[in-house]
Amino acid sequence: MLNEQQLEELCLNWFQQVGWRFAHGPDIAPDSSAPERTDYRQVVLRERLLAALARINPQIPAAALEQAVHALQTVSEPQMVVRNRSVHRLLLSGVAVQFEIGEQKKQDWVYFIDFAQPSNNDFLVVNQFTITGTRQPRRPDLIAFVNGLPLAVVELKNPANEQTDVWDAFNQLQTYKDEISDLFNSNAALVVSDGWTARVGSLTANAERMLPWRTVLNEDDRPRLQMELETVVRGFFKPELFLDYVRHFVLFEQDGDSIVKKIAGYHQFHAVREAVRATVIASQHADKGVLAIHEERATYAKEVKPGSRKAGVVWHTQGSGKSITMACYAGKLLQQSEMKNPTLVVVTDRNDLDGQLFATFCAASDLLKTTPQQAGDRDELREMLASREAGGIIFTTVQKFALQEDEEKHPLLSDRTNIVVISDEAHRSQYGSKGRLDTKTGKYVFGYAKHLHDALKNATFLGFTGTPIALEDRDTREVFGDYVSIYDIQDAVDDGATVPIFYESRLAKLDVNQAEIDTLNEQVEEVVEDEEDIVSREKTKGEWAALEKLVGSEPRLQQVARDLIEHFEARVSVADGKAMIVCMSRDICAHLYNAIVSLRPDWHSDDPEQGAIKIVMTGSAADKALLQPHLYSKQVKKRLETRFKDVKDPLKLVIVRDMWLTGFDAPCCHTMYIDKPMKGHNLMQAIARVNRVFKNKPGGLVVDYIGIANEL
Repeated sequence: MLNEQQLEELCLNWFQQVGWRFAHGPDIAPDSSAPERTDYRQVVLRERLLAALARINPQIPAAALEQAVHALQTVSEPQMVVRNRSVHRLLLSGVAVQFEIGEQKKQDWVYFIDFAQPSNNDFLVVNQFTITGTRQPRRPDLIAFVNGLPLAVVELKNPANEQTDVWDAFNQLQTYKDEISDLFNSNAALVVSDGWTARVGSLTANAERMLPWRTVLNEDDRPRLQMELETVVRGFFKPELFLDYVRHFVLFEQDGDSIVKKIAGYHQFHAVREAVRATVIASQHADKGVLAIHEERATYAKEVKPGSRKAGVVWHTQGSGKSITMACYAGKLLQQSEMKNPTLVVVTDRNDLDGQLFATFCAASDLLKTTPQQAGDRDELREMLASREAGGIIFTTVQKFALQEDEEKHPLLSDRTNIVVISDEAHRSQYGSKGRLDTKTGKYVFGYAKHLHDALKNATFLGFTGTPIALEDRDTREVFGDYVSIYDIQDAVDDGATVPIFYESRLAKLDVNQAEIDTLNEQVEEVVEDEEDIVSREKTKGEWAALEKLVGSEPRLQQVARDLIEHFEARVSVADGKAMIVCMSRDICAHLYNAIVSLRPDWHSDDPEQGAIKIVMTGSAADKALLQPHLYSKQVKKRLETRFKDVKDPLKLVIVRDMWLTGFDAPCCHTMYIDKPMKGHNLMQAIARVNRVFKNKPGGLVVDYIGIANEL
């Protein structure tokens, strides 16, 4: 059995095999014969940094390089993560310096890392690097320096000692953050391992967000090595991969009053690399031939054809960080010289999704190096697309590509070949391109894909989805092509990126009309709330109305309320958390709310800031009196969202019809009560609300009151 020293030596060998040089910490210490720093408080190898800067920026005088180093080392925000964000910005963008050549004053940029030529950088891994701490000297096991800057810390624990494990290494890193915080100013990644198990995370990652790295060159290159640490070194720290990661896969987000640093997982990293390459190829002229491919494409992805305008589909299960993957894809694609400053059009099918994704991209503006724009309406979208000559990221819902009253075909807005349409939740309902005959008008009505293609005839399409494309779904493949990346439910659960979802039927607890409900349930197709199209939203089918009458009957709702309260109180007594209740109409939402609060009056409050239960739904001043107490402004809904996401807030239950069922993350939500017929894509989207990772949350639970077992 290996001990810790042997594990360290093995790890150093792997680093050297992938292209890093090695130095023993004591050999370059301040009191050694070949010191690389002047005292033990220093964490930057200054001379090594200056030598690299001179190599990367040969046109800049030495004194100006010193200016740049000074700017980097005097970042002084009090919070460690804020300092880290500031330094990360400098690593990506460089530092502006002024200097004189002869009598001429000049200004130029100094870059700390040569991202374009990895071999032009200095990669050094050092063990036993002693640093003076606030309490005592500290000595991290391994520090990975790029151009003399400490970009990663690897902490190891003895594989032979059953009393220690990978989480002891994680706790050790927390101590380092407290006592030698300067080491983390430029940090890009933390790694903990006991050899067999290895986890990678960001500076702010808690234990639940320290995740495995299972791949080397691409997402199919999973060597299943006996020691996970070897996979991390070969697949994460290979110099060109590591620099790509530092440049394109690190984000900072505001979470309330604090900043959270997020880094891509291996599935996101390789999906973006594959999707960017596929997009570049698909957007080229058909006669150009295939561009050089540096790594094999995923085996399940068809070879993309130049000029096809189909960049493929990324299927990553819900909860696996799809919005971050999309932001990283956008950031990397915008930097591709072959794309000649492309315009990205991000398309969703709901207003709330559009807003959520827009917020994610705005938070990633450092990575994107541009400020995204959001189209307010159809006319504004048309003006944005028609007037833009290059660059930019535009957000819209697919419904804004609808035709005007007098139009039979969508007008051409741009024929540029470097426009890329990124579709969130790409599936047939939005992207069918075949026409259907409207018997009233005698005209053919086409799906949004047709209007999109007419508006942007040379655009390239990339789809993201959290659910697999059905085998019979030719429309989606016709628009996007086939899979470029797959990360399914089992992958996510295995990696700890999501928690498993469990199912519980409570139908036996209800004794009203279930057979009749089952019969009607089979006849109806789900009516989905589309916030932009109020007319179609209100057109419910006869079968749906009949089913709604049965499901919403007072005796039945009283039974559901009693059982739900009993079930939820038992659940939170074991594991604190929150729940969503999904009903099939706004009226039923209100009636069920009344039934619940009649049994638990202390759960009710007229004040949006108080109370344990709320309804979140759309509505207007014209709605009936039953609904009016539950209609809130956008600002109040946003506040309810914040309350629900806070595990300490007394708001524990939220009743919805369709809102919050897509793109909404509340990790502390561990239960979903479903009393609405749902199927396919929409059902998968909804139940994924409970699969987010949260402290001491072993899994999410879907409780069925309507009979969705067959659909699951």
